[in-house]
Amino acid sequence: MHWIDIGVNLTHDSFDADRDEVIARAAERGVTQLVVTGASLAGSAAALALARRYPGRLFATAGVHPHHAHELGEQQLPVLRALLSAPEVVAVGECGLDYFRDYSPRAAQRRAFEYQLQLAAECGKPLFLHQRDAHEDFLAALRAHGLAGGGAVAHCFTGGERELTAYLDLGLSIGITGWFCDERRGAHLAALVARIPQQRLMLETDAPYLLPRDLDPRPHSRRNEPMYLPHIGAAVARARGESAETCAAHTSEHARSFFGITAPAEPQDTG
Repeated sequence: MHWIDIGVNLTHDSFDADRDEVIARAAERGVTQLVVTGASLAGSAAALALARRYPGRLFATAGVHPHHAHELGEQQLPVLRALLSAPEVVAVGECGLDYFRDYSPRAAQRRAFEYQLQLAAECGKPLFLHQRDAHEDFLAALRAHGLAGGGAVAHCFTGGERELTAYLDLGLSIGITGWFCDERRGAHLAALVARIPQQRLMLETDAPYLLPRDLDPRPHSRRNEPMYLPHIGAAVARARGESAETCAAHTSEHARSFFGITAPAEPQDTG
């Protein structure tokens, strides 16, 4: 089985000591391709640099998370536009609205989101979206712009039936993380994932965050890694009434189609 982790914060400093080993452990578990999340201008540049070290295996997004929205003004748009022109960058984001934390003023969040919606339409790349406690404003912005670029994925979906229905009606894909494996907060998702069409579902760890709570044995570290994606995929597959093999196949196929990436070359048999 081959899996694709569409959202991993691999430039996070918790990976500084063993980043290459983390990538190798993921590959050993069948997680053969990773999309490294960019959440600020500096973070996006770092994600691009990392993707260039692993051509065909790692890819990057470039964008400004709502937490950093105050850092994105008109003067910074050429920098983001240049990052988005790189072939290793496969999506615009992580971008959107977060009224839960409000680390940036809401007006700044909406302005930064508008900029990135416009850039997605301009460059023709899909959107990697974040939304928390901002559903109505988030939908209004998407409806105003449409998905004129290459589509959009609701990253780390944790919402309810109302949000899922609205996103699917709008044409969004859905990213499911290890939140699904949290019996305290994610139990409601079991009934919802069965409603997501195969051509709209993708999987992600959001590492180093959201370590699945039901891992057995429990790791000593609370740091999540992309090697745990098959565990999330198996749980999602059970809730959907399908095999893990089927889940791996259709989520990977959709991820490659959505982000415009090709499957890694199979190793040559030299025997």
